[in-house]
Amino acid sequence: MQSLIVSNNEADQRLDKLLSKYLNLAGKGFLYKMMRKKNITLNGKKCDGSEKLSPGDEIKLFLSDDTIAKFSQVKIPVVKKINLNVIYEDEHILLINKPAGMLSQKAKESDESLVEYLIDYLLSGGKLLPEEFKSFRPSICNRLDRNTSGLVVAGKSLAGLQVMSEVFKDRTIHKYYQCVVKGQVLSPKTINGYLSKDEKTNQVTVHKECVKGSAAIVTEYEPMGYSQGYTRLKVTLITGRTHQIRAHLSSIGHPIVGDYKYGDEKVNEEAKKQYHIQSQMLHSFQVVFPELREPLSYLSGKSFLAPLPKTFSNICKDWR
Repeated sequence: MQSLIVSNNEADQRLDKLLSKYLNLAGKGFLYKMMRKKNITLNGKKCDGSEKLSPGDEIKLFLSDDTIAKFSQVKIPVVKKINLNVIYEDEHILLINKPAGMLSQKAKESDESLVEYLIDYLLSGGKLLPEEFKSFRPSICNRLDRNTSGLVVAGKSLAGLQVMSEVFKDRTIHKYYQCVVKGQVLSPKTINGYLSKDEKTNQVTVHKECVKGSAAIVTEYEPMGYSQGYTRLKVTLITGRTHQIRAHLSSIGHPIVGDYKYGDEKVNEEAKKQYHIQSQMLHSFQVVFPELREPLSYLSGKSFLAPLPKTFSNICKDWR
């Protein structure tokens, strides 16, 4: 028999969800059978798995140690050591300045991504114990394209994950980007269109009119400087679709420098040769939090900035 005391990172979720994490190799049928037979109890009583957990709740597993070991397997990712650029950290969240070239999440099993680097960072620093990793997996709350740099919000606690995931999902969090585009942009503008995606090629197309399978998109931008045929823009996503900024700006004749999927081949080659630009010059540089519920209310209205990559100053030293 083993007894589990529900921690803060395990609370505010259903019992069956926690059990499926702790006994991650056991099928749901087995877990529900054990609850029906009272081989798994909650606070000394019979349970059915739908109960919402609170800190301090006691779960008893009337199972042999061999059975528990058989169904409980923790795979801690082994990744190369890197120095994460952590912009802000507290007990609930981290803000990380992701470099271009790093995956936000795995595309295939052999990949290493920001999620694995985050877990390694927390385990190596003693901020997450291997025992805790059985039932709680820290993760990121938003994603950036592999070759887009900038701010990614990660949850260190279950509350941090839940609250931040909510504001990204309901789009109440404010995200701002900077990019360098071909040509001169003279004034701020809001542009509208429709975006469709080819799932096979993972490429999107912007249309002026609505076509079957397309979704409406709205993008705002304003020029921040101009130099040597390039404009630096501040961009606000009103809607948030796959590759929206890259494809939308390209569709109006201002592709992002270094974007090999939606950009201008000639411009990209010139930027690569002259300024060593290897990836699209698109950077998520600012997030502003909305009114947040407890226990993250202390972050309400806070704004965080991620410094621009050096390539921005390399390509345009004298903005005007």
